[in-house]
Amino acid sequence: MKRCEIRLSGAGGQGMITAGIILSEAALLEKDLNVTQTQSYGPESRGGASRAEVVLSHETIDYPKVIKPNILVALTQKAFDKYSGDIKEKGIIIVDDKINTSKNSNKTKASIFCLPIIETAENEVGLKLTSNIVVLGIVSKFVDDISVKDIKAAVRKRVPAHTVEKNMTAFEEGIKLAESLII
Repeated sequence: MKRCEIRLSGAGGQGMITAGIILSEAALLEKDLNVTQTQSYGPESRGGASRAEVVLSHETIDYPKVIKPNILVALTQKAFDKYSGDIKEKGIIIVDDKINTSKNSNKTKASIFCLPIIETAENEVGLKLTSNIVVLGIVSKFVDDISVKDIKAAVRKRVPAHTVEKNMTAFEEGIKLAESLII
């Protein structure tokens, strides 16, 4: 892998920045893998635009920000509309299934996967706030250089102790969603 760029986007309060931090902390556990993580969010504490970016490489990372993501996750319509045009030609876009991708799908040559991310967190885990960990389970199936074991360890380290079990369930549900896509 020369360079893998991941952008996790949504609204404040959806945990995309936390997901980016967890993913980068998991990457730090991998031998010979360099990582940078940046984040951006609107002035609102909840509901404003939010994104985390993670760059992974076995080589030196000469620029720490995402230029053209290999993987884009969008949990809001606004995030999808804003970032879907930036994706690499053979990239992967993962969106919540409530997002209308029709108007931008013709503008990209990326693969777009619509999954019930938020619904899974609410119904299968019982905690909407775990949507970000569902996302990590999905992303783990597309990023070969970070082990599932290391992502789980980073989740356990980062989430509140009383929510570890629910977050592990959310992670496993995300893996199941991703596996439903892989043929």
